[in-house]
Amino acid sequence: MSSTSYIDLPTILTRLDWSESDDLEFKSAKGGLPQSLWETYSAMANSQGGVVLLGVEDNGIVSGVTDVGRLKKNFWNIINNRGKINSNLLANCDVVELPWGNTIVLAIHVPRATRIQRPVFLNQNPLTGTYRRNFEGDYHCTEQEVSRMLADRAENPADSRVLEGVTLHDLDLLSLQQYRHRFASFKPTHPWLSEDDIGLLSKLGGWRRHRTNGNEGLTVAGLLMFGKEEALREVLPQYHVDYREKLSDDPDVRWTDRLTIDGTWPGNLFQFYLRVIQHLAADLKIPFKLDGELFRKDETPVHEAIREALVNALIHADYQGMGGIVVEKYRDRFEFSNPGTLLISFEQLLRGNVSECRNKSLQTMFSMIGVGEKAGSGIDKIRRGWESQHWRSPKVSEQFQPDRVQWMLPMMSLIPEKSLKLLQGRFGERFQHFSPLEVQALVTADLEEGVDNARMRQITGSHAADITAMLQKLVAGDVLRQEGKGRWTRYYLPNVIYGVTHSLHKEDHSLHKENHSLHKENHSLHKENHSLHKEEIKILQEIASLAVRKKRLNQKEMESIILRLCNKRWLSRNQLAELVARSDEGLRQRYLNPMVEHNLLRLRYPDKPNRTDQAYTTV
Repeated sequence: MSSTSYIDLPTILTRLDWSESDDLEFKSAKGGLPQSLWETYSAMANSQGGVVLLGVEDNGIVSGVTDVGRLKKNFWNIINNRGKINSNLLANCDVVELPWGNTIVLAIHVPRATRIQRPVFLNQNPLTGTYRRNFEGDYHCTEQEVSRMLADRAENPADSRVLEGVTLHDLDLLSLQQYRHRFASFKPTHPWLSEDDIGLLSKLGGWRRHRTNGNEGLTVAGLLMFGKEEALREVLPQYHVDYREKLSDDPDVRWTDRLTIDGTWPGNLFQFYLRVIQHLAADLKIPFKLDGELFRKDETPVHEAIREALVNALIHADYQGMGGIVVEKYRDRFEFSNPGTLLISFEQLLRGNVSECRNKSLQTMFSMIGVGEKAGSGIDKIRRGWESQHWRSPKVSEQFQPDRVQWMLPMMSLIPEKSLKLLQGRFGERFQHFSPLEVQALVTADLEEGVDNARMRQITGSHAADITAMLQKLVAGDVLRQEGKGRWTRYYLPNVIYGVTHSLHKEDHSLHKENHSLHKENHSLHKENHSLHKEEIKILQEIASLAVRKKRLNQKEMESIILRLCNKRWLSRNQLAELVARSDEGLRQRYLNPMVEHNLLRLRYPDKPNRTDQAYTTV
């Protein structure tokens, strides 16, 4: 293999026993260690971790490193220099010399920093030297993002802060009384029940006396759990809770029921929990009983899982963050999202039994009425509940700008019969020879409009390297097609329609048939008598042809193409991604989100910008 050969990512990842779920960066090392290496180190450490391959050009050509001993010595000297980097997260095994043909590639594994290690920053200044990672690469963190990281690393929990000028008059006393009654029902002999209101709040963490200055009063947790709406709005301006129920198949019906802060109820977390938990469990076709106090009785694992998912969002939220708590109920799934980032890595989350809570007083308050787990087993209960029905594994995802964590709990079979028949018909006799892991990957690609390493780990618990090898085998056999690299690698069934998404680039694709669902009058793409026919598909392909031919377009060129595609029609991001031959996630972050923000595009569903079937049109 020559020094100008292309890097073989699957081989590298398998040889290093690393996962393509790690972020990945190529860097040339012709002039020694590149300066941008340290920005990437900070960005990966403050995000999901990743892998840097030194000696590989941006286009994947291996240029190699020279004098690898000197290069490694310089690397360790700089990363241990506190004047340059505030924290070295690496062990010796994280830097690997990888022979590649006649040269060497230096592979550097950057782990995700823990809560108390973040932010990882450069040049002794967290406000100017902290970076994070998105689809396009490293970006400078804002002062607000750095402040949230610093707050998360503090020893005192976020909800323990004493609020100046806030008194018992700012509490909804009926909520506190209801809470005391439920506490007594769950733990009738508990000694805290003999305390007066301030005494009970003190035990729970809702009232606190500051040990250094002697000030005492309500804490953030006390106000969040029992506060009045007006006090919550005034003291915590970012606070917001929202329950949305969408059980209609009509795309023009946004919500069939909704509960949000509107002046008709106290708006605190306790009341939100009481109201929402009943909505979530109302239509489940699983036996469930409530006693006279609306307390759990003969609870099934599914109801327990839903309860834990709701409380998980409430106790882990960053209430200074953007977007508030959003809980959504659909016919086939539940979704829970909260502001903030995960305080543990995905690996720890998958293993379970690790407890890191942003709001420990809120966690105590919920645990005293029988909800919320302190031992890190709440996530295990969510999984067990879904496994009890053989439903698809819950999916957790994390995003930045703004920071949010989302849990999606799908109520569909792990391997639905409909999907199985579709795949059997597609692959014929060949389907019988796929392993159970391969079948699960294909089913996931069918049901979830694609599959990646991280999702397969959530579903199966298999080792990341084994999943990478399996997915690459399916790609080599033309069973799946691959897009992206590193953490953004995603796999799709080739030339398959995903709901309203489809492959538009083949003349004989089923999309062009007259009886295809896209030609039906009630399809989401049909608006004001618009119908996507074969002739219009050709027009769209022609508009997008420059993007297909030319992989590197400047910002204005791509924006111009997107505006022409979306002119007087709705197109989903997956449809746009297929038209311009780009990753849907990269397209969303680099182009679609900024174009919406700058009023060039508008969203079909503005209340839920990240939903998978989001569509765009010109303003």
